[in-house]
Amino acid sequence: MAQASGGTVLEVEGITKAFPGVVANDDVSLTLNQGEIHCLLGENGAGKSTLVNMVFGLYRPDQGTIKVRGEEVHFEDSGDAIARGIGMVHQHFQLIPVFTVAENIILGNEVTKGAFLDLDTARRQIDALAERYGLAVDPDATVGELSVGEQQRVELVKALFRDADILILDEPTAVLTPGEVDDFFGVVESLTGQGKSIIFITHKLREVLAVADRITVLRSGRVVGTTTAEGATQQSLANLMVGRDVVFRVDKAEADPGAPVVRVQGLRSQDDRGVETVTVLDVEVRAGEIFGIAGVEGNGQRELVETICGMRPATGGRVEMLGQETTHWTPRKIHELGVAHVPENRSKHGVVAQYTVADNLVLNRYHHRQFSQRGVRNAAAINAEAEELVEQFDVRTPGVDATIDTLSGGNQQKVIVARELTGDLKALIVAQPTRGLDVGSIEFIHRKIIELRDQGVAVLLVSAELDEIMSLSDRIGVLYRGRLAGTVEAADATREELGLLMATGSAGDQS
Repeated sequence: MAQASGGTVLEVEGITKAFPGVVANDDVSLTLNQGEIHCLLGENGAGKSTLVNMVFGLYRPDQGTIKVRGEEVHFEDSGDAIARGIGMVHQHFQLIPVFTVAENIILGNEVTKGAFLDLDTARRQIDALAERYGLAVDPDATVGELSVGEQQRVELVKALFRDADILILDEPTAVLTPGEVDDFFGVVESLTGQGKSIIFITHKLREVLAVADRITVLRSGRVVGTTTAEGATQQSLANLMVGRDVVFRVDKAEADPGAPVVRVQGLRSQDDRGVETVTVLDVEVRAGEIFGIAGVEGNGQRELVETICGMRPATGGRVEMLGQETTHWTPRKIHELGVAHVPENRSKHGVVAQYTVADNLVLNRYHHRQFSQRGVRNAAAINAEAEELVEQFDVRTPGVDATIDTLSGGNQQKVIVARELTGDLKALIVAQPTRGLDVGSIEFIHRKIIELRDQGVAVLLVSAELDEIMSLSDRIGVLYRGRLAGTVEAADATREELGLLMATGSAGDQS
């Protein structure tokens, strides 16, 4: 945990920001001190992203002031914020895969000698920053060939290269292995130890208590509490976030699995570049069990799920569902068999941005007689179904007729989960089901998944959250470079064993 060492570097006073149908921030105030880690917590739609987007110049407040080192500022865009020493590392990295590390870091802030780029000087400056803050990066490496953890280090060096003293980190550990999380915390300690100040947004309460100096909780756009890490517990923070008691422990009876429902044999599949990322993979999921797939993102999880669900062609092997070969079936035909799918990439495969919340909630059933006949939508039936699901899954929306791109990412995820977990299911293929969700929503989704398992549904769960995999799964497989590196009973699994499999593909002694 860092210790703040200086005066106030950032003040947000009485900030209010409204969008059509919703007040995202309502009279929000907070401060950030030099050398401090100030964590920002809140439910989905609580206003966290809106607030930091104003600090970074992406939005303008309707009311209130922002002061940097005591001086009131009015940012027109992120360039103004960067010029004031503010940097932001987004959850989804802003890097160009085909560029080198150095080219990405200097993009928009080029080092020149006369009319030409001076990459030699840029490399020396990058190496100096990397050494100073413990951020190992190779300036000549191609970004697309780096691990997620390495790409995150590039984003941090990129912000530091622009002389950022105030860093906004949005869900920085969401895609890291346990070992990479430990390394990241070491970097954060190095940064704050040398005077950098950090606003840290995360849903992981254990991490908050491990790294924060102070914690501010937002609920429905308002500050409901600010505390020190020493004065908080996971339970107290969760209660502040959602306004009620939250159950962290996943209670489930011992599984009583039946016959195999999903069977993958010798499966091969390629990514969008034509590179084989699923390599001779065998997986079996039985009725009434949850088979969890752990692994660092980018090891074939997306391709595996999309191939099983008919969204990506298999280049070898076969997929069976309920005893029928479905390897080359369409997604609709697979869904009609009773297979639901929560996709990894919600914006690309989960929602249609310009459609309403109501239409997105029936995307997989819009052709059913209940919702349309002879190509004519039954708007009343669609809206009635949507209203029921919005209430059941606590989707925060101005109304079911609002376009889904007006919702926060977490609430868009709730729409997808509500749609896919509704109906007569035989199998559920679910990737990152709680990504971007707050603790209350995670509790609800976990309970729904357990209920489906107990009803005899076969669940294939893919998640980058190791705690989620360990608490929900009955069996766990670790995916490493497109193969299962190992399969263990969840009751016998340890974080250390799984973390080693995720990082190296082997559970053996690596010394």
